[in-house]
Amino acid sequence: MRKIVFAAAAAAAAMTLGACSEKTQDATEAAASSAGNDISSTATDVGDHLDNVGAKASDAANDTADAAKDAAKSAEKTLDDTAADAQKAANDVAKELDAKTDGNPKTN
Repeated sequence: MRKIVFAAAAAAAAMTLGACSEKTQDATEAAASSAGNDISSTATDVGDHLDNVGAKASDAANDTADAAKDAAKSAEKTLDDTAADAQKAANDVAKELDAKTDGNPKTN
C-alpha cells in the first residue's frame, strides 16, 4: 500500500510539474511572440521615418536647385539691364559730344 501511495504522489507531482511546465512554455511563447511583434513594429516605424527623411531631403535639394536657378536668372537679368544702361549712357554721351562740337578735331 505504501508503494501505491508513493506512486500516486509521484504521479500527482509529475502531472503538477507538467502543467506548470506547460503554463511556463505558453507564457514564454506569448512573451517571445509579443517581443517579435514589437521588434517588427519598431522596424517598420524606423523604415517609415527613414523614408520620410529621404523624401524631405529630396524636397530640400529640389527647392535649393530651384532657388539657384531663380537666382541665376535674376543675376542674368540684372547684368543684361546693367549692360543696356551702360550702352544707353555711352550713346547719350556720344550724342551730347556730337551736338556740342563741329566734328573737327582741330577746333574742338
